[in-house]
Amino acid sequence: MLVLPSTLTQREATACLHMLIQGLRSQPDVVVVADATALTSFDSSALAVLLECRRQANASGKSFGVRQLHPRLRDLAALYGVGELLPATP
Repeated sequence: MLVLPSTLTQREATACLHMLIQGLRSQPDVVVVADATALTSFDSSALAVLLECRRQANASGKSFGVRQLHPRLRDLAALYGVGELLPATP
């Protein structure tokens, strides 16, 4: 499981993405889950990071889901028309 930090804004996006992709590559499972439980401070960069993780997972033949995505970030994803690309995972 990939774990998102409590803060994910433009400032943290690049470093966070590198960390998550490294974790994704070491995941043996065919389903990769990003746990967003701790994520409380974010901007639209968080969506870009999650979407790139999804793209990397799909390129590796894995599926991708997000656990506990903050409701405001879920609303933002829906507003941008990408909500269905970040399915909720229990």
